Amino acid sequence: MTQHERIVERDGVRLSCHDWGGSGPPVVLLHGLAGHAGEWDALARALSPRYRVVAVDQRGHGASERRPREVSRDAYVADVVAVLEQLDLHRPVLVGQSLGGHTAMLTAAGNPHLVRALALVEAGPGGPNVNVQAEIGGWLDSWPTPFLSREEAVAFLGGGAVGEGWAAGLEERGSGWWPRFDPKVMVDSLAENAQHSFWNEWASVTCPALVVLGQYGIIPPQESQSMLQQHPRATAVSVPGAGHDVHLERPDVLRSLLLDFLDEVTVHPARGRA
Repeated sequence: MTQHERIVERDGVRLSCHDWGGSGPPVVLLHGLAGHAGEWDALARALSPRYRVVAVDQRGHGASERRPREVSRDAYVADVVAVLEQLDLHRPVLVGQSLGGHTAMLTAAGNPHLVRALALVEAGPGGPNVNVQAEIGGWLDSWPTPFLSREEAVAFLGGGAVGEGWAAGLEERGSGWWPRFDPKVMVDSLAENAQHSFWNEWASVTCPALVVLGQYGIIPPQESQSMLQQHPRATAVSVPGAGHDVHLERPDVLRSLLLDFLDEVTVHPARGRA
């Protein structure tokens, strides 16, 4: 299937969505900070024959509103709810990586009636992390923008599939390749994660949950263990050889894990997670 752009507007903010069509149960894909909906293209193609797949450019990212006035966690969550309502996505499975996974978790916690199940890829309650804004800000400031070529961008952003995935989110403008986000918006989006943990929200999640971790990712073992202890309907899988960008580094493994999970929660929802 091919994807079509669908526009959702909420409170004056324009959100661009990649709608892959399909008539099966809905699946909504949420990218991480400074990412873009296109990171999910390969996975969306694999899922779309059986599921209605929508990948969202979240506020401040990709083709969505570049500089929204509000970048609170509540704003990101309200955007997801608006996407579900305006695109008629009834009780989807939310799949999110990194900050997109955090948004998916908060959406499920605050709106249990709207979400069928949750898949978190390198994401968790975390926090507080008082250094996160400075660390991410410093990393974004280190980007030699504009990149003089797409090849230069791929090499700088990690090379291989990871670099290609990140570089696909750039736009060619003038004499170079530029990010499709404002670094200040990215840093501001992490303000609450710098100051708070979200364990109460995780404890409020009632739907089945799959936690996918990279062997060399950023989620400490004790955090994932606590997540499973607090949520009897959650399972966790570590992907060997993968880091934080599991969806780009090991898309084959993630695809297999998600297909099994989606089959369990959509085709056979009574199995296993009672």
